[in-house]
Amino acid sequence: MGHNLETRSFMDEVRSLDNAAGGLFDIGHPLLNRIAGSFVTAAGIGAVQAVSREAYFTALENASGDKTSITSPKKHNLLRGLRGETNSNSLEGLVKVTGKESIQWGLAAGMYSGLTYGLKEARGVHDWRNSAIAGAVTGAALALTSDDSSQEQIVQFAITGAAVSTAANMLTGIF
Repeated sequence: MGHNLETRSFMDEVRSLDNAAGGLFDIGHPLLNRIAGSFVTAAGIGAVQAVSREAYFTALENASGDKTSITSPKKHNLLRGLRGETNSNSLEGLVKVTGKESIQWGLAAGMYSGLTYGLKEARGVHDWRNSAIAGAVTGAALALTSDDSSQEQIVQFAITGAAVSTAANMLTGIF
């Protein structure tokens, strides 16, 4: 067993983790397994991102000593209304923000993964078109989950999602 680990490359290790994550969820259909695995993975990433962002802004506020002089964008500090409250309220707010972002990240990843898989099965090929369609639909859906979504924002998110997923698909063979 030690010999096997020594001869495996980094990419082999990453691929085995991907296969292991898919094995955690055996719902009975490959599409559902893929959606569930993507949802859980991305939800975890979303939770870590939300907590680290709030920790950063808390540290920044404590270091500056003056909470009014921070020039952070309004959208980044989602717990700004909890200043001066008890720790239990701050913790409750952090859990709510983390949960919301985890769900958003998970839904986006699950939707994208499910769409790319479904399009691959329907068309018989996985190419940049599948990625573009899945990215556009996922981007539009993600825009709809924001608090103040407009038609302009939905179109921008759809275009961005299509562009990023298409670029990722095309760069897959290079790296």
